[in-house]
Amino acid sequence: MGPRIQLPPEIQLAQRLAGNEQVTRDRAVRKLRKYIVARTQRAEGGFTHDELLKVWKGLFYCMWMQDKPLLQEELGRTISQLVHAFQTTEAQHLFLQTFWQTMNREWPGIDRLRLDKFYMLMRMVLHEALKALQMRGWDERQTEQLLELLTTEILHPDSEAPNGVKSHFIEIFLEELAKVGAHELTADQNLRLIGPFCTIAAQTQDSLVLHNIAQGIFEAIVEQAPLAIEELMNELEEEELSEEELSEEEEELSEEEVQERGMLSRKPPKGSVCRAQPPLDEQVGDDDDSSSTVLQFDYKAVADRLFEMASRQDTPPQNRKRLYKVIRKLQALAEGLFPEADIPEEAYQNPRGGRRVRMKKRLSGSQLQDKTGRHAKEALHSNSSPGSMRRRRRRRAGGDPPVPRERPGGHSRRGAPRRQRRPRAGAKAKMAGCQEPKAKRKRTPEGQN
Repeated sequence: MGPRIQLPPEIQLAQRLAGNEQVTRDRAVRKLRKYIVARTQRAEGGFTHDELLKVWKGLFYCMWMQDKPLLQEELGRTISQLVHAFQTTEAQHLFLQTFWQTMNREWPGIDRLRLDKFYMLMRMVLHEALKALQMRGWDERQTEQLLELLTTEILHPDSEAPNGVKSHFIEIFLEELAKVGAHELTADQNLRLIGPFCTIAAQTQDSLVLHNIAQGIFEAIVEQAPLAIEELMNELEEEELSEEELSEEEEELSEEEVQERGMLSRKPPKGSVCRAQPPLDEQVGDDDDSSSTVLQFDYKAVADRLFEMASRQDTPPQNRKRLYKVIRKLQALAEGLFPEADIPEEAYQNPRGGRRVRMKKRLSGSQLQDKTGRHAKEALHSNSSPGSMRRRRRRRAGGDPPVPRERPGGHSRRGAPRRQRRPRAGAKAKMAGCQEPKAKRKRTPEGQN
């Protein structure tokens, strides 16, 4: 036998990551993290594009084999945090690029029972990618590189991303961005981060992508506008209150120092400040945790950016029409007009009952109109035939004269009692003078008479 061929470490790790035993898969994930840290620390080290594709192949089937929601969530968090094991930004972006390429390639083979776990994995990877960008202070160059990567692999018309991947990415982008940087990002930075969506919305020929971007990005900004303004006002009020409290505390401390200069227990006013200050800090922290994280936008700047993209000559007419609707809403927000103010209060109390109630009233009125008149009870309770109903309608409308009911050959309705036929005059005479046996004798042959 020839010498045994040793496989590359990436293939060995991928085979163990896709193993049947959970212990083997968990051990392979830990070894992969150590291997990434050790290899990327060297100056000549690093991964190639094909090597990371093999690694992601193993990670994909590691997630495929994992059962139980809590364990799936833990594994998804572990896999997504591997991006922080890379030491350079280029290696991180290559790791993210191969992830989206793997999802685009394997997406058609995912059955409906496993969709939720991979939706969760995409959300977690995007969250960690934005977190890595946050660790570098939202650098403009690195932000542009990440946005270009996401646009090329997911949003661009030439990308191989299926509709499911595109729709889910558009849906979760603002949510994950708000979780990571809602308290740090400015309106200009947020406008830069949604810039690729403005470009794709104006250029795409896919109506589904246009609808998802309009709903998931721009309409979401319009809907969150009241919350964003309220949060901004709360922050300004908190700053004013904190300044007033600090000034009041300084005045009180100065008075206490003058009055209680000789008492040792009350000499250090700094101790009282330290005891009073933590509750304020805790309160601010609790408010930050409990308040909803909403991104701040300059609505006029967003409307101007969309108008610039939509007013180009190469913009398709349906895209221009859809974007102009969003632009009008954003311009109204910039002027201080909220779209919710036009909705009546009854619509919030019973949003679906209005049409049904009107339909019920309409039906009840038609039924009463059909049943009014002197023959209403007969129409409901009598067993008359359809022909008699038509005759009644003609009589009400002033049409043909009524026909007698006792018309021979009239058809009765099924289940109604039949009318007895009137005997003829000759039949009455025969029955009066003859009996039934005598009528039978007439049928006997003439020879027997």
